[in-house]
Amino acid sequence: MSFFSFRQRLSIEGIMPERALLRLKRAEIDVFNVKKPQKNRILLSVNRKDVEKVFAIYPKVCYNGSVRSAYEVRPIAKLGVFSYAERLYKRLGFVLGALLFCVACAFADSLVLGVDVQGDIGYHRETLAALAENGIQPFSRYRKGGEDAVCAQLLALPDIEFCSVKKRGLSVVVELRSSPFPVKTLQKGALTASRGGEILSIVALRGTPLKKKGEQVQAGEPLVADYFETQSGERTKVEVIARARLACTYETTLPAPDAQTAFAICYLELQLAQAGEITSMEIAQTDETFHVKISYEILETLNM
Repeated sequence: MSFFSFRQRLSIEGIMPERALLRLKRAEIDVFNVKKPQKNRILLSVNRKDVEKVFAIYPKVCYNGSVRSAYEVRPIAKLGVFSYAERLYKRLGFVLGALLFCVACAFADSLVLGVDVQGDIGYHRETLAALAENGIQPFSRYRKGGEDAVCAQLLALPDIEFCSVKKRGLSVVVELRSSPFPVKTLQKGALTASRGGEILSIVALRGTPLKKKGEQVQAGEPLVADYFETQSGERTKVEVIARARLACTYETTLPAPDAQTAFAICYLELQLAQAGEITSMEIAQTDETFHVKISYEILETLNM
């Protein structure tokens, strides 16, 4: 019960300090826990309300030089609630700092300061967009419950077979894993000619060929239709898998300083890339212009 007491610990020093206790008793001052650590000194505790009475009987010599007493009384420490309150007050700055630190840690644990994308970082932009749509973004509070929605969006991306969203410390960690066996998505629609020419060959693994070898076609004309026709005449939609090789001719007249420059300009306009191959070329100069004729072959493919 000493914690709930309101007492003051005192030291009485002088010749035969036990006599000082008799005077306190006559003054009806209750004393507690009396100890005599030295021959001329005793320790005791009194109630807080009786402290002033004790000093009235035995004045503090250091504060009142005109008064002489046979015994010197000094306060040692407060006991009970007052002692703990006094200690807490002396350490108020430390206590407040600790409380603020705990509050800051609890609040910071719900913040997001960064996003770490691990695994397939090729979808970094798509990952940030999916997180933002579900309320998860840097320098904001972390909203729980949106992890499944984010994973559903990211798993819809091509070749992604695994996704996890977790919060670690002040960062959101998104792990993506792509499938080692990517699934190729077939393009829909018919195979069409990107430019006009003569068909050298045409192969259709799926779909219905509309042209034959040796026929002339114009740019944009369908070569293989995206359906399969049965013997009864019914048509079923399919995804075309086909290719066709065309022989094309490019002919133009243009001003140029030399033949090499004229050919370079024409080659850029042809945009053959990897699907085309030049078979023959004729360049004739007339005055300040060049007449260029280029024969080439181009491969048209769909899902092959």
